[in-house]
Amino acid sequence: MSDTRLSFKEMCARFDVTPRTLRYYEYIELLQPEREGRSRYFGPREVARMTLIMRGRRFGIKLEDIRQWLLIYEHEGTSAQMQAFVDMADRQMEELEEQRQQLEEAMRELKELRDETAGFLTKATS
Repeated sequence: MSDTRLSFKEMCARFDVTPRTLRYYEYIELLQPEREGRSRYFGPREVARMTLIMRGRRFGIKLEDIRQWLLIYEHEGTSAQMQAFVDMADRQMEELEEQRQQLEEAMRELKELRDETAGFLTKATS
């Protein structure tokens, strides 16, 4: 990764997030940009962290879990962080599987209700 710093606006554009999101991630200490006056600059470390944050969010992982996971690297190193990721991924896969089952059930019920309603309309117009 290059040593180039990104401005606040460039960081928003690179990760397709709103300024509000980026400020919030800074507020909850997921990111720690360098400050020069009122300007913020994001170096390679922050870009890497944002990449991990976005990946975690894509899989539905809670921000607090991501924050704790990022702290593991700082305090315990790569191996501990990798093990924590495996554990976190296992928990998230279980949660996603449960959500999938709930979604399939809701879709099945909606289809039944839709078919029932369509049948009623057919009888009413006959």
